Amino acid sequence: MVVKNFGCAVFGINATIVVVETNINSGKLFFMVGLPDNAVKESHQRVSAAIKNIGLHMPRGREITVNLAPADIRKEGSAYDMAIALGILAASDQLSAERFAQFVVMGELSLDGEVRPIKGALPIALEAKKHGFKGVVVPSANAREAAIVEGLEVIGVDHLRQVVDFFDGRAELPRTTVDIAAEFAASTANYLVDISDVRGQENIKRAFEIAAAGGHNVILIGPPGAGKTMLAKRLPTILPPLHIEEALETTKIHSVAGKLRKDDSLLSVRPFRSPHHTISDVALVGGGSFPQPGEISLAHNGVLFLDELPEFQRTVLEVLRQPLEDRVITISRAKFTVEYPASFMLVAAMNPCPCGYYNHPEKECVCPPGVVQKYLNKISGPLLDRIDIHVEVTPVAFSELSSERLSEKSVDVRERVVRARKLQEQRYVEDPIHCNAQMSSQQVRRICRIDASGQAILQKAMERLGLSARAYDRILKVARTIADLGGSTDIRTEHLAEAIQYRSLDREGWAG
Repeated sequence: MVVKNFGCAVFGINATIVVVETNINSGKLFFMVGLPDNAVKESHQRVSAAIKNIGLHMPRGREITVNLAPADIRKEGSAYDMAIALGILAASDQLSAERFAQFVVMGELSLDGEVRPIKGALPIALEAKKHGFKGVVVPSANAREAAIVEGLEVIGVDHLRQVVDFFDGRAELPRTTVDIAAEFAASTANYLVDISDVRGQENIKRAFEIAAAGGHNVILIGPPGAGKTMLAKRLPTILPPLHIEEALETTKIHSVAGKLRKDDSLLSVRPFRSPHHTISDVALVGGGSFPQPGEISLAHNGVLFLDELPEFQRTVLEVLRQPLEDRVITISRAKFTVEYPASFMLVAAMNPCPCGYYNHPEKECVCPPGVVQKYLNKISGPLLDRIDIHVEVTPVAFSELSSERLSEKSVDVRERVVRARKLQEQRYVEDPIHCNAQMSSQQVRRICRIDASGQAILQKAMERLGLSARAYDRILKVARTIADLGGSTDIRTEHLAEAIQYRSLDREGWAG
């Protein structure tokens, strides 16, 4: 007797329906076919023990064949256990298969029948709805995540016994529901930190406001203890709130990576990822034998913070160049290709030299001649070319640290950022971009027009400060964002003058 029930395979951030076909004939062997990996093959032992421990039995003296179709797609992981167990029970007449066609079933089994969490519950639920299934049966730990999908019954289970009773009609299980609109509205700006926590550093806060308004990448250069990390962690608090579509895409990535907690449903705040400088290039961009999202994809629609930038391996930093430009990362294997979104803001921080005190107002740099430039050269020109704003961070004076003066809160800064982003949305309504930082050179020439006085200031700055040619477009992009923050339709000389300040590393002689 052949029984069919349904599961799902996850590739990239999308899923594909898998038909679990189970056939029992005379014989004594167990066959698992359909391109399963080792974790899927080992399900035989898990499923056998779980079935016995809930008071049922594995068919004795019979040949069991389980086929995972389509057979040319590789099946990975232990999430097929529950579907395989149900197929075997139904094929051996211990369970009714009448309701199998209505539900997608996924879950890992422990030996005593307990159901363990899986990865990718959200894309699985989306695929189930797309193919017209009535609902999904998933582990309770993944139920809220799957319940984001409207119009789909989500049944969270903790034990195989519950699943068997449900499909046999002996018990009805509660459906998990989530009020996405209410939860999203309540937590869309729910941050534990605030930019007002930072004392002083008003010029850096201004630079961050500009970066947030235009989606510009930022690099902070300053001595240890100046507040670079503290400032970077507060950048997400002034970014525009996530749209529901952005939140859904971000949640899918974290779901596939297994990063969602049991109580999470929809991620409603922008992610902040801060990998250690010992990270490998595969861990940063994603990949591996069974491709998984990397840190740049986990930072999608949020911030990727690279502290101690020169300490990262050169190969790790170089792989950032293509995702920064294309905002997507493609991972190719011999038999398949997966794509992960990677639209993030890069914030990098570094000391100005190995000892950390070059250009310090009080402490003297002890680095030998030439070492400062050598340290800076660890970061390639093409990578710096993709960073619009360079900011020198100086230590905060004691008078500012001890001041009781209240600083501006993130919510106030965010209001100005949102207004500037709305102007950009209107400007780029017919273009495939969303903010000023994404402009191409042609768009810069068309959108960032400046008058004769502006041209004169920019020419004088490039000549006197020794700015490189690559700084030209970056200055115009940043000036356009500054104008947007000020509600100006034109780029004026004061906007250009401020933008020129944010090109520290392009200045000749900056590092001696």
